[in-house]
Amino acid sequence: MIPQEFNYSRPKTLQDATDLLAANDAKILAGGMSLIPLMKLRLSTPEHLVDLGTVSDLNYITEKSGAIHIGALTTHHQVETSHLLKTKCPLLVETASHIGDSQVRNMGTLGGSTAHADPAADYPAALFALEAEVRMVRKDSEQLLPIDDFFVDSLTTALEPEEIISELVFPVENPRNTFAYQKLRQPASGFAIVGVAVRIRMTEGKIDMVRIGVTGLGPKAFRATNVEELLYGSCCTPKDINTASALVDEGIEANTDLHASSNYRRHMARIYTARALTAALERTT
Repeated sequence: MIPQEFNYSRPKTLQDATDLLAANDAKILAGGMSLIPLMKLRLSTPEHLVDLGTVSDLNYITEKSGAIHIGALTTHHQVETSHLLKTKCPLLVETASHIGDSQVRNMGTLGGSTAHADPAADYPAALFALEAEVRMVRKDSEQLLPIDDFFVDSLTTALEPEEIISELVFPVENPRNTFAYQKLRQPASGFAIVGVAVRIRMTEGKIDMVRIGVTGLGPKAFRATNVEELLYGSCCTPKDINTASALVDEGIEANTDLHASSNYRRHMARIYTARALTAALERTT
């Protein structure tokens, strides 16, 4: 499995990278855990690769202006082991720990995974639950896009050919909120057949905040607002959880492939939504 011939550039700065994208029909290489396998299978045949590996100003985890900012080239391992994220954005840490294996986590990047938009990737569930924002830059401008508007379809995002993800922005977690990420893992690849990320807060025994992100079920990750609406104001008893979780696949065109049928994915999505909610609630005690 050998990719077709391509030109290769390794810019040192973000400005150099955006200049190269503006001047060439190129793809971004940001870790390569998704793109390189596609190129080897010739499912992706870029004429030019722009490798961001040496753009050091895209690798950081910092808190500023009341939010967490994570550079696009930050690896899954760096997310998983960040002390700042463990205290200020723990759901993202837990989700990163579920990705692939140690080799993938050491090479793959948050920005690369987000841009690839694999319908079975782990991060998107957490991005929806965390209401993340994606900063995208091009040669002469930039924009900050809510995650709801970023993911368009399977392997398709709002990212334009000349744009690069520079960072993702997350809220600083309220210490009263609890969280969980639960997934049914495909044993060979580590991808999620179904994965569910939950953030939840209980006040005086009732839910007053809940966010649920789902990956693996449909052609793209999504936020299960119908489940959230049913849980608001409830005591989140096992009955409440099961009733709400039964709606997670409502209106979703479930994926079917050699790993799982659409009916199986629907069933597992309900089960793992209930498991994630239960796991998050257990952290409140």
